[in-house]
Amino acid sequence: MKMDIIGDIHGCFQEFQQLTQKLGYSWETGLPVHPEKRRLGFIGDITDRGPHSLRMIELTWKLWKHHGAYYVPGNHCNKLYRYFLGRKVQIKHGLETTVAELDQLSAKKFNHFKSMFMELYERSPLYQILDNGRLIMAHAGIKEEYIGKHNKSVKTFVLYGDITGEALPDGRPVRRDWAKHYKGEAYIIYGHTPVRQPRQMGKTLNIDTGAVFGGHLTAVRYPEIELVSVPSSLPFIQEKFTTF
Repeated sequence: MKMDIIGDIHGCFQEFQQLTQKLGYSWETGLPVHPEKRRLGFIGDITDRGPHSLRMIELTWKLWKHHGAYYVPGNHCNKLYRYFLGRKVQIKHGLETTVAELDQLSAKKFNHFKSMFMELYERSPLYQILDNGRLIMAHAGIKEEYIGKHNKSVKTFVLYGDITGEALPDGRPVRRDWAKHYKGEAYIIYGHTPVRQPRQMGKTLNIDTGAVFGGHLTAVRYPEIELVSVPSSLPFIQEKFTTF
């Protein structure tokens, strides 16, 4: 299989369009389509914080529904899903930007985006095992012993990473560096933790290069394992990036 997996987009439509064009996708139809039939992969957090969350919902849904794209949810996707269900969630940490877009819509349009996103979320797996087990897409990564499992601990890990239960001064959770200990055979492509440069540790690759924080939007071409990035148009915020 040949595909291009894109890191956390967070509503950065402009960067998504530029990156797919750089990867060789044509936008003549209004959607990115590759002449060699390569597929796109989304590792979650397509919404929140950036300026075009609803546009990314619609694009991702169309690509997933009609063009064979792969999608796995991130923690922001999970929170938006719970918001659409009517659960009590805090409208902050990025969700407020998506809700602000939704608040501008008519009831009919609101339900249109809600329906698309809920179908995308409910019909996509927590993580994707692809290419006969050689590739895994998981938002925050996955430990070797969790592969093939889907219990509550696995869900927490895949959405939030290897959290300790403690918090940093700015409120972000303290996370262990799980990738340092991964010895599995499958190549794990993940994001969630913004880094200045794509971070490869063994057969793990973090491609969240903080587009929404002024870094880059990054894709990895699979099976080539070639990295392609475009710079963000947004202001750079140093403290949002993790250093290991």
